[in-house]
Amino acid sequence: MANQIPDDALYAIEEVVHRYPGGASAQEILRALAVPIPLRTLQYRLKSLVTRNRLIMDGEGRWARYRISHAAAAVRPADLAARAEAEEPAIPLSEAGTSIRHYVQREPEARKPVGYDRKFLDRYRPNVSFYLTEQDRTHLAAVGRPQIAGQPAGTYAKQILNRLLIDLAWNSSRLEGNTYSLLDTKRLIELGEEAEGRAHLEAQMILNHKDAIEFLVSAADEIGFNRYTILNLHALLANNLLADPTAAGRLRYIAVGIERSTFHPLEVPQLIEECLDQILATAAAIADPFEQAFFIMVQLPYLQPFDDVNKRVSRLAANIPLIRGNLSPLSFADVPRRTYTDAVLGVYELTKIDLLKDVFIWAYERSAARYVAVRQSLGEPDPFRLRYRTQLREIIAGLVRAPVGRKDTAARIAAWSSAAIDPADRQQFNHVVETELASLHEGNFARYQIRPSEFAAWREVWGAA
Repeated sequence: MANQIPDDALYAIEEVVHRYPGGASAQEILRALAVPIPLRTLQYRLKSLVTRNRLIMDGEGRWARYRISHAAAAVRPADLAARAEAEEPAIPLSEAGTSIRHYVQREPEARKPVGYDRKFLDRYRPNVSFYLTEQDRTHLAAVGRPQIAGQPAGTYAKQILNRLLIDLAWNSSRLEGNTYSLLDTKRLIELGEEAEGRAHLEAQMILNHKDAIEFLVSAADEIGFNRYTILNLHALLANNLLADPTAAGRLRYIAVGIERSTFHPLEVPQLIEECLDQILATAAAIADPFEQAFFIMVQLPYLQPFDDVNKRVSRLAANIPLIRGNLSPLSFADVPRRTYTDAVLGVYELTKIDLLKDVFIWAYERSAARYVAVRQSLGEPDPFRLRYRTQLREIIAGLVRAPVGRKDTAARIAAWSSAAIDPADRQQFNHVVETELASLHEGNFARYQIRPSEFAAWREVWGAA
């Protein structure tokens, strides 16, 4: 099945080609695109536009030039730029949020250059100052609290982990300009298959999200607003994506700029470290989990403590109190990228949170409703499987990686469980393991952190028995 190319990616190419009445080469288009992409990806998309009769190709190979077809010529460039945004759901904005958006949508030359304002952080007093009103916090608690009181930290996130991995990895990556579709993301996470015509860095970004989410969920009783969690979260999200590999998990000591923004982040390494410690201590002291989540979404990107990947860290870090409190996670489902970007710019350039708060509340309502439906579709989890979730993953992954054939499986399971499982539970545990092994197929083995090559090798041994 052919991979779907996001419409906004195609509109962006058409908008560039509109500027060249005589036709544009692939290299000219590549240089003019606002978001850089590999040449191979551009060629794949150009071919799609030609096939759809939205572009006409004159010439062959390196000499080919592309021009707008007669059918597409009547569409104005401004219309092309607006199409993708018009197709996204509109978030109801407060009056203050609307005012912020109008300001940050001006050209950068019309906006005031600003630097990092330490007072914005210093003014906040945990459990005295609030970004979210009492009404906001009460509302979010009502929509986000599933009926699993008294369970260990992370129980709810573990119940919906397979869905959360795909939803949060896809949406957070999408907000960074990643062009993978939801289906592409699902195939990458579950089967390890990269989408054709996409840059490798896009696959890396999504897989990094997967690793980071699994880290948060698996260590739910250990994570928090501390250096251990935040630095390792950055290391996982930034893995193999930074120009300096040693910068993953390390605080910034170089100057950085924000594209199309008049904001100039803090540059002194000692102050960056000092402010990060203050942000983490403040967040840890906040009692309300939703206020914690929103505080970190505001203050962490504003500081820009890392060379890059700051917003991604803040989006996943916002889930820390939600995972720990067995609340619905925040997956940023359906959040329009442009609106989110404007909201963050409002914090950077105005130190105003109203637009980002509009986005946060709307996004959480959307996410909570989704996971209520997901949990209902999954039914009530088996308490036995939930209790032995770690042991089941360990033994099944070990049997597949060995690989162990069908004839030897029962003996290996019995030997393993005799050393690791309570005697009263061994018989049921062994039965569950055998059932899970018999049920493994190409669409579900990733939940045991098994690689496609390992699964293929095991299936040959299993089927030959």
